[in-house]
Amino acid sequence: MSVFILRRLLQSALVMVAMAMIVFFGVHLVGDPVYMFVTPDMDQQDIENVTRALGLDRPIWEQFWLFIANALSGNLGQSFIFGEPALGLIIQRMPATLELAFAALLMAVVIGIPLGLYAGLYPDSLASRTIMAGSIVGFSLPTFWVGIMMIMVFAVMLGWLPSTGRGDTVDVFGIQLSFLTLDGLRHLALPALNLALLKISLVIRLTRAGTREAMLQDYIKFARAKGLSRSRIVGVHLLKNILIPVVTVLGLEFGSLIAFSVVTETIFAWPGMGKLLIESIQQLDRPIIVAYLMMIVFLFVVINLVVDILYSVLDPRVRLGDRGQ
Repeated sequence: MSVFILRRLLQSALVMVAMAMIVFFGVHLVGDPVYMFVTPDMDQQDIENVTRALGLDRPIWEQFWLFIANALSGNLGQSFIFGEPALGLIIQRMPATLELAFAALLMAVVIGIPLGLYAGLYPDSLASRTIMAGSIVGFSLPTFWVGIMMIMVFAVMLGWLPSTGRGDTVDVFGIQLSFLTLDGLRHLALPALNLALLKISLVIRLTRAGTREAMLQDYIKFARAKGLSRSRIVGVHLLKNILIPVVTVLGLEFGSLIAFSVVTETIFAWPGMGKLLIESIQQLDRPIIVAYLMMIVFLFVVINLVVDILYSVLDPRVRLGDRGQ
């Protein structure tokens, strides 16, 4: 296991370096942030002074190596707009995004697994067919449209839930959390459900497929022959096996929940990293854009490593396979 983790860490380091090059040079191809600070009364000398102050007067390769050297010490640049460290600004917004992503993941598990399990155990029932039809709808509808419809129905027409903001928060070890307050939960409900819809559909279909396949396996037939109750067969023997692919996919999908929460955060004015990214793109604040993308890459690398380790814990055959190589 230690050799496997070391090998994955080396691979992760190479991925981080490669992505740093792609992100840095890709962002620098889009627009010139100097002109965000230019006013009509500025002359050419003033523009050059702004360029020098932002560090954009150096060759692009020199800027990149300076970025790498600073990144190794935890400095991903200074925000052009806010005048603060870009990484610090992102970390300030990270708890809100992680809270939203965890809430969406919890909804996907709590709603998706029972519905998928029912659809797999009773595939010919009307309820099962309705569940599967609903999962197709969840895959098909665009997130931004669903979010707008949720606001129209639940916030404007019914007035049940607030449509924007994060609500009341509680300070826990210096971190602001909203799910610990009733008002925070009310503000969290709509954006979390909007972000979770696609994942709920994915979990439903994964769980149903795993259930249908597992019900035909010999160990399920043997458990039935032993006279075990249906609840024990499903709760002990069936779930343990179908959760392996579900955990693997959900682990990877958690990274996408964080990375692609941009649309949801923008629609519901949720003060997370995604909303900060959109504001930075509009203002061509390159350091924040680069820092955000590097943070997302780092999270994906860490999540992949954790998922691989959990997979080997859930399925001992993975460890046996590694030993035989």
